[in-house]
Amino acid sequence: MMLAGPDRDSSMSLQPGSEETTAATSVTPVLRVEKVAKSYGHTRALTACDMELFPGEILAVMGENGSGKSTLVKILTGVQNLDEGTLSMDGRRLRPFANPVDGISAGIVAVFQEVPIIENQTVLDNIWVGYDGVFRNRLRKTEKRQIADKVLKALLGRQVDLDQHTESLSLSDQQACCIARALVKKPRILILDESTSALDIATRDRLFKTCSQLTGQGTSIIFISHRMDEVTAIADRVTVLRSGRTVGHFTRGEATPEVLVSSMTGKTLSKTEESVDVRTARLDDKVQLETQELKLSAASRGINFRLRKGEVVALAGLEGHGQDHFLRALWALEPVAGEVVAYTKNQAQKITSPADAVRASIVYLPRDRRTEGIFPNQSIGDNFSIATLSHDVQFGVVKPSRSLTRLKAFKETLKIKMSNDRDPITTLSGGNQQKVVLARWLAAEPDIVLLNDPTRGVDLGAKRDIYALMRRMTQQGVSFIVLSTEVDEILEIADRTLVFRESNVFVELDRTRTTREKLVSSFFGHEDSQ
Repeated sequence: MMLAGPDRDSSMSLQPGSEETTAATSVTPVLRVEKVAKSYGHTRALTACDMELFPGEILAVMGENGSGKSTLVKILTGVQNLDEGTLSMDGRRLRPFANPVDGISAGIVAVFQEVPIIENQTVLDNIWVGYDGVFRNRLRKTEKRQIADKVLKALLGRQVDLDQHTESLSLSDQQACCIARALVKKPRILILDESTSALDIATRDRLFKTCSQLTGQGTSIIFISHRMDEVTAIADRVTVLRSGRTVGHFTRGEATPEVLVSSMTGKTLSKTEESVDVRTARLDDKVQLETQELKLSAASRGINFRLRKGEVVALAGLEGHGQDHFLRALWALEPVAGEVVAYTKNQAQKITSPADAVRASIVYLPRDRRTEGIFPNQSIGDNFSIATLSHDVQFGVVKPSRSLTRLKAFKETLKIKMSNDRDPITTLSGGNQQKVVLARWLAAEPDIVLLNDPTRGVDLGAKRDIYALMRRMTQQGVSFIVLSTEVDEILEIADRTLVFRESNVFVELDRTRTTREKLVSSFFGHEDSQ
């Protein structure tokens, strides 16, 4: 995909290095990171980070939550300044970027996991925000429209109305707009920081094709992901961070899942740890929840569904085909025709509002933690305790020590990396924020748990911890409905899987019938999957 390149003043942040002052050659790294360190107060986010990125290369950066990946990206893009170490481009040492505009001017552009759209603005305006004022050349609106249309069509496989408000799009399409925003700047270095976690499979595959085209034109890509299949599919090399340090560099041939997990954790991954089966061997026949002729749209069929006690049901499908709508409807967050009835607390409870759901001991973990999950101005402890304050009242007085005891238990169970419960939750990595939000709702001791892509942005080790906790809870009779965008996760956790297409349940697969091939083919409406 060829785009007209913006005209930058790329010299504004460069200065001659003390050792390398000759012109860059084909083997000179386009970017070199040496002994970079960064602290936030008493927290050491990066201690000794070293990395090289070559022209036309896809370099994956992996590490557990809190290993320093996000801090590294913030330094590379000018969001944060480094405390120690050096950055070089084309053999010339970089002065620290004062702000993200400096990073963009030098050709470094990032797409982050959280989807930063500007509400009440059109798709076109969202794609081109941050362009004018950075690049010398000015484009007419007709040119911007043509370029945006071309880039989005390459990512989505279809045309999008550029004049509609971006918030009306699905989360996957919103993320595609954020990727398009980066691509129209034609970066020399494109950083994809967990950017695929919000994409459906089809859009992700088109993004990978676009990445291949970009590297063929000389663009270098830093690809950050916790999804092992993605890393092994597209990365030329892998750099691993652990506790703020670079601990390994691996070629494509060396980067096996076993080697990468061992490097990330410092432990050898045994066969028994590779898969944590949360699915129950025998299911209780007691129905915990059912839907009666639930219709997600006027044209869709009524969905009649029953959830059994101790069961894990996965919801799957391409983005925008109804699974998110269905899950949110179970907590009365979306208007639908039909009924949702819970049979917990030894009584039937119609769910017509979130308050009804809470009374029925149903909790919901939202997909977008940034806008729906965390309270960014509150501490870690306050974010955790908000759902269980009633548990902590004695004689009309809140006892914070009770909440702190629960938080400490979940900190150990989910391996939440945090220094103090009074620290702002925004000081945690995205994955650790997700763990706090998950712990908040599980601490409420629910009967039914609705999880909307719960392990998005969570590292491999933490996923195993979450799966193990789910297994223990199902053995105690807790039921789960999990919307997941990861095929491997669905295969590992689900007793049944409902695949959605066009706001209908296209096929239901039980654990004995669910294979990767059947699952993926059913996403695309393949009749053989039935």
